[in-house]
Amino acid sequence: MVNTEDFIKRLEIILDYYSLNASSFADKIGVQRSSISHLLSGRNKPSLDFVLKIMDVFPEVDLYWILNGKGTFPKAELENDKIKLAPTPTITTPIIETINEKQTDLFSQNITNPKIKMEENLPNQFSNLKITSINKTDSEIERIVIFFTNGTFKTYSSE
Repeated sequence: MVNTEDFIKRLEIILDYYSLNASSFADKIGVQRSSISHLLSGRNKPSLDFVLKIMDVFPEVDLYWILNGKGTFPKAELENDKIKLAPTPTITTPIIETINEKQTDLFSQNITNPKIKMEENLPNQFSNLKITSINKTDSEIERIVIFFTNGTFKTYSSE
């Protein structure tokens, strides 16, 4: 169980650290202002949803620190040390081969069209893939966006 009085003290440390008052803090994490007021007065105990919203908006807040007082605040200094020591993950998924084995500039006009052969293989490997063909001959690529399974993306622009 979380000691509510100690949790309130740590919450006040967070408010002071970010120079926020209770109402602006409530607005920032997306909760009602009254819930912050009730929590700070000791009337209510913090919910898991409340703690997760704090951690989502303020990544420097350590879960164990806010709940138990163990750990440090802000945690960014420790996280950087851990990241430096962590090994680099390797990719084990196979890469799709194209007809053009040599690397070419994505935005040059002299690209041969490997699309026809690749379209035959892609639906077998990716069941949720949507292939769209462009019929206009005067179309130019404005940008390419690649979405990764971890929720990140990379954008390549022709500029």
